[in-house]
Amino acid sequence: MKNIPVADARTFAVMGHTGSGKTTLVDALLFKLGLNDRLGQVASGSSMADFTDEEKDRKITIFAKPFAAPYKTTNGKLRALTFVDTPGYMDFYGQVISSCRATGTALIAVDAVSGVQVGTRQVWKHAKRAGLARGFVVTGLDRDNASFEKVIAEIQSAFGNNCVPVVLPTPDGSAVFDILAAQDIEGEMAAQVEEAKGALVELAAETDDTLIEKYLGGEALSPDEIGAGLHAAVDCGGLCPIFVAMPLKDIGITELLDGICRLFRSPLDREILDKEGNAISTAADAPFTGFVWRSVNDPFVGQLNFVRVLSGTLTNDSELHNTTRDHKERMGGMLRINGKKQETVTEARPGDIVAVSKLKNTHVGDTLCAPGNDTVMAGIRFPKPVMFQAVEAKTQADEDKIGLALTRVCEEDPTLHVDRNAQTHEVVLQGLGDVHIDVAVTLMKSRSNVSVTLSTPKVPYMETVTSMGEGHYKHKKQSGGRGQYGEAYLRVEPLPDGDEEAFVNAIVGGAIPHNFIPAVQKGLIDGMTSGAVAGFPVTKVKATLYDGSYHDVDSSEVAFKIAGSRALREAMAAAKPVLLEPIMTVKVAIPDHALGDINGDLNHKRGHIMGMEADDGMQIMTAEVPQAELFRYAAELRSMTAGQGSFEMEFCRYDVVPANVTQKVVAEMEKTKSED
Repeated sequence: MKNIPVADARTFAVMGHTGSGKTTLVDALLFKLGLNDRLGQVASGSSMADFTDEEKDRKITIFAKPFAAPYKTTNGKLRALTFVDTPGYMDFYGQVISSCRATGTALIAVDAVSGVQVGTRQVWKHAKRAGLARGFVVTGLDRDNASFEKVIAEIQSAFGNNCVPVVLPTPDGSAVFDILAAQDIEGEMAAQVEEAKGALVELAAETDDTLIEKYLGGEALSPDEIGAGLHAAVDCGGLCPIFVAMPLKDIGITELLDGICRLFRSPLDREILDKEGNAISTAADAPFTGFVWRSVNDPFVGQLNFVRVLSGTLTNDSELHNTTRDHKERMGGMLRINGKKQETVTEARPGDIVAVSKLKNTHVGDTLCAPGNDTVMAGIRFPKPVMFQAVEAKTQADEDKIGLALTRVCEEDPTLHVDRNAQTHEVVLQGLGDVHIDVAVTLMKSRSNVSVTLSTPKVPYMETVTSMGEGHYKHKKQSGGRGQYGEAYLRVEPLPDGDEEAFVNAIVGGAIPHNFIPAVQKGLIDGMTSGAVAGFPVTKVKATLYDGSYHDVDSSEVAFKIAGSRALREAMAAAKPVLLEPIMTVKVAIPDHALGDINGDLNHKRGHIMGMEADDGMQIMTAEVPQAELFRYAAELRSMTAGQGSFEMEFCRYDVVPANVTQKVVAEMEKTKSED
């Protein structure tokens, strides 16, 4: 931010489990910082943070949004604050992941009634993995059944005793004390504040040899020494400060802002590594490096890429080099965006987040540099989809526009994927949950005027054989003029692993002329598109052509192609054909109390439990489950665990479908064919 040194800038992301009061807190910060002229509220639809129609309708944060403003601390020092409000709903967890690349510290909201929840643990885990310093803010102390002592104990039990309050609430919740700034406190709070301050001073001293010697020698540390020590402790993870805020009552907001400025790291403090693990300079006078962490389609400006400035200074007339894709870019303009408000800016320095327009081929996860600077940052690793829905246009007009509409929503949200399945001929929209998919469909309607219907995708079954079988077909046709003649004898068997020779020509003695062999092979290839069980594609089958006959005049490539295809069908039917289905490896994270229910449900889904391990307060159950049983598992798991469960999956292999399930699949295919 212009006129404020980079050392005085602070960047952080506000995170937490859905319903933890995170967005209400952000609205209180925006009001206190003067970015909003009133205190916005989610419930009334007046939130400055959740301002989109989708967020107002659902009363949840869907999109990560940056905000920036100067702040003058209680002691008169000017600081530049840049922060991001992130979704708490796990369907939009990808936004949390990308926000970690835009900031230096995670401020995690914890509701005093609900305590530490699965979302709390997830954001903590990812913030730690991303190298962010971490702190907490306890919300909801003004609600019934709230307990400060209980929630502090929960936080420390889950994340360590280095999670220490830096703000204490009064017993009646009417005010809070900033432990480091409190002076001349009287009454029952005096001893509590003094004890808490002593613990913080000891933590500060432990960060520096000089300070620890002074502290152990009985000398008092100065406020500046304490501040510097605690700042260093937060930066290295030795201290995770806990704040208290009651946003709707404007209690603790000033103390939180002062604490952020006092304790959180500046852009200069954080070591930033490039893709190769080399540290890059974070100085304002270094060559420019920026990272694209989010992309949006603005109805007026067009494509906007949100860039976090990592080093150097970005100016409006900059020529850029996209080092990720190795091509030049010319920026059209630079904006600082606070909710709906957009402000044109002429420069951005380390820690700043700006929206850059009119970049032609730049996407989320790309690195932008000044010409001559070849730094490339590691991309963003997003979670894989776990929810799948087949998408079909409602009208012909929608059909003409659906491709572009899907591309747009996926460009804006990299956790959305589109798969055009060549086997099932379906367009499948993949995401992190049912709400995630539903929001994408709503955006397609509102932004591209495309209406679609959703349905459960078809399973991409395959067919194979389990034994050897032989088939024979003679194609003979005579109807005046030149006839058609071709005869083929085939043997099929399972194709061994590692054997890539799916077709073997074993003809001897010229039973079929050499020039007709490719025609037989083409017939086999065509025949393998539709198996003998239910008409699904055939895989892992070895076919040997060992005999046949021909006619000097009537034989043709067409005749032998038909003979090969029909002989394959007969051989497949004799070789004990089976149906194959895709099997997925699933890792389900659940609380202890849900183990029995989830275990029973996975067994009901024909799953095989492979193992169990504890991780960060959750049980991780690994299982192999047929894909057919998992299309709506994200929603089912959320329902079974009251929102506390999550899972990830990836393709494992194809396996034989049980006989009873095969009968259902065959009956369904026959019904579909009769309807067609």
